[in-house]
Amino acid sequence: MQILQWSQLSAAEQAQVLARPTQSQSRELQQQVAAIIDAVAADGDAAVLRYTRQFDCDTLMQLRYSEADIARRAELLEPAVKQAIDTAYQTINTFHQQQQPSDISVETYPGVVCSQRFQALQSVGLYIPGGSAVLPSTALMLGVPAQIANNPRRVLVSPPDKDGELSPALMYVAQKCGITEVYRCGGAQAIAALAVGTESIAPVAKIFGPGNSYVTAAKQQMAQRNGGPAIDMPAGPSELLVIADDSANPEFVAADLLSQAEHGADSQVLLLSPSATLIEATQAAIARQLEVLPRAATARKALTESALIQTESLEQACTISERYAPEHLSLQLDNADDYLAQVTQAGSIFIGHYTPESGGDYATGTNHVLPTYGFARNYSSLGLLDFYRRYTTQKVSKAGLSGLSSAIMTLAETEGLRAHARAVSIRLEDKP
Repeated sequence: MQILQWSQLSAAEQAQVLARPTQSQSRELQQQVAAIIDAVAADGDAAVLRYTRQFDCDTLMQLRYSEADIARRAELLEPAVKQAIDTAYQTINTFHQQQQPSDISVETYPGVVCSQRFQALQSVGLYIPGGSAVLPSTALMLGVPAQIANNPRRVLVSPPDKDGELSPALMYVAQKCGITEVYRCGGAQAIAALAVGTESIAPVAKIFGPGNSYVTAAKQQMAQRNGGPAIDMPAGPSELLVIADDSANPEFVAADLLSQAEHGADSQVLLLSPSATLIEATQAAIARQLEVLPRAATARKALTESALIQTESLEQACTISERYAPEHLSLQLDNADDYLAQVTQAGSIFIGHYTPESGGDYATGTNHVLPTYGFARNYSSLGLLDFYRRYTTQKVSKAGLSGLSSAIMTLAETEGLRAHARAVSIRLEDKP
């Protein structure tokens, strides 16, 4: 993992350091994803099965997991894992319960009452990544708020293992969150199926969940199509930026960086620090800890696109972080709270030496579905409100309409919309 001096880099070199590793593949990737989407739209289940056999299980014959299948797999889960899931479920539920929306009703003018109301989405698709790692934690992050919002139809999709099965942990989460509609498929083909529908999978109103570059691209493409679903956010390969000083423990810093690097070869991790001593110690700690990681090969690939960066100050580190807008930001500083106002562009922030990023991944209670690729500048971390849609109402009395008529009609005439004005005046002319 390379050590860089930020002030010695040219503007172009600085931009390259902060570039996400998969962006250079975007044109080819987008074309591949578009081809998969077109195939699913044309061939339905047959296309989804074809891709699932190609990438996951070459003998899979049926996409849907029955409720009996869900129960069968959940029963296989070890008690210790069940207990861990139960604990995480409780913290996530506690945090998200406090986010429940309230309708409002306001008299904006005498005789004019406007309301804002919330309605749970009728159908949601919950994408749970699979492949190199099983992620029941993501099922919790999506399933718990969907359960609290009480979305009538909750659809879980996830790629099966080579035997065509889904993990017992994932199915136990599905049971806890009241999810009965489960399909064995992943990747861009699963996103396409949720969006356009197939013989087995009815389309959904909104798609949630992180994934690799193909999943992210598929979500974005489907959301742009006429009649396509909404999506939660562009949540792609994982990333972590750590800001630390001499008060940080280099073993802690290294462990956090590796915790994200092991997610996938296209993950990216960065350390920003004014301390050369800390950076060198962290580099040595990474090398030591890699030796005992089961997913060391994956982490090493991610580290080739990552960096340890020496800055001139913590303030400069904060400025760089705002430019990068990381999915996860860790502040390993004694006075970390003092810097929060300077680092608002991040998906989720981990404050202090004893707040590992992995805590947020599993059980602190916050949601780990977060914007990546710098989208933290304009997207929010996933929350309960994402599982609702809001709409407004207005009710106007004749007296209220009379009072507002001059403003409405004048603005309508100013815009040249005579019928708008007439819709007001004709009501005022009406004699009860």
